[in-house]
Amino acid sequence: MKLLGIELAPLAIPFRRRLQTFCVFQWFMSFLFLGFGMLFLTFYIVLYTNYYWIPILLYSWTWYDRATPQRGGRRSEFVRNLSIWKGLADFFPMKLHKVVDLDPSKNYVCGFHPHGVFAVGAFANFASEGTGFSKLFPGLKSTLLTLRGQFFFPVYRDYIMLSGVCDASRESVDYLLKENGTGNMVVIVIGGAIEVLEAHPGIYNIYLKKRKGFVKKAIETGTHIIPVYSFGETDIFYQVANPEGSLWKWIQRQSKKLMGFPLIAFYGRGVFNYTLGLVPHRRPINTVVGHPIEVEKIEHPTQEDIDKLHETYCKQLQQLFEDYKCQFGIPEDNHLDIL
Repeated sequence: MKLLGIELAPLAIPFRRRLQTFCVFQWFMSFLFLGFGMLFLTFYIVLYTNYYWIPILLYSWTWYDRATPQRGGRRSEFVRNLSIWKGLADFFPMKLHKVVDLDPSKNYVCGFHPHGVFAVGAFANFASEGTGFSKLFPGLKSTLLTLRGQFFFPVYRDYIMLSGVCDASRESVDYLLKENGTGNMVVIVIGGAIEVLEAHPGIYNIYLKKRKGFVKKAIETGTHIIPVYSFGETDIFYQVANPEGSLWKWIQRQSKKLMGFPLIAFYGRGVFNYTLGLVPHRRPINTVVGHPIEVEKIEHPTQEDIDKLHETYCKQLQQLFEDYKCQFGIPEDNHLDIL
């Protein structure tokens, strides 16, 4: 049924699907508003109430605990196994695929592509057990890395660390690959926030040509690297058109310089409608973990060493895309473009 051009969801939807929608809605609302919400709430408490001591305690803890996101975080298997993450994955539905078994006596650096609008595939697959990571890769422990700025917000920082999310810094990667034993899978969304601008259905562009830091770190530590492609990641939201040369494109670039991420105008469906809202569309997401690329340890790699391995990684990622694109509904004449 439509009302004023908006397609309403029927009332007779199974309760299971309603629960899945709730699971997705709470995650996206937390991702969008919990961090800045806590920031504004603490300012309000200080300025307009007598409970100023609460923000003081929160920010004191944030400062005292500032090194934890670089030292493996504070993961909780109980939180990672909450049924709400299974509901999040089942909503799309989302599935994690492996090409080969991985040796838990080794460490791995995984490059996750593409970012999409919110990198929901990276979170559900590697920061939770929503798609059964531990069953698919027994003996391995996945750690998703994200921007350091995410850990500046009180409460929110502790919330995401419970899922095994850590700071995407050199110190963090060094700790996970050098001091945290074996069986670590460090997952990095290589394209970063700027890749959000390429998150349009039917567009397969990723930022990778100049992203070589993860390759250098893999060589320095002798860690195998694995390309990961999440098919469907860019299909769950639409963005308002932003043609080159437009004011909106300029605003996006300036916001990226100032804040580390670009402002975007996106939309999906609603909780009770299929036309407009902040809930992603129900479209399949299939995340494929490719073949590991063996890396020889070189403590001081040359630029030639880095470039050679980076080229190998790019070729293997493109081959992964070609091998699985038709299986997951991408036309044969579409190819992965590396920017």
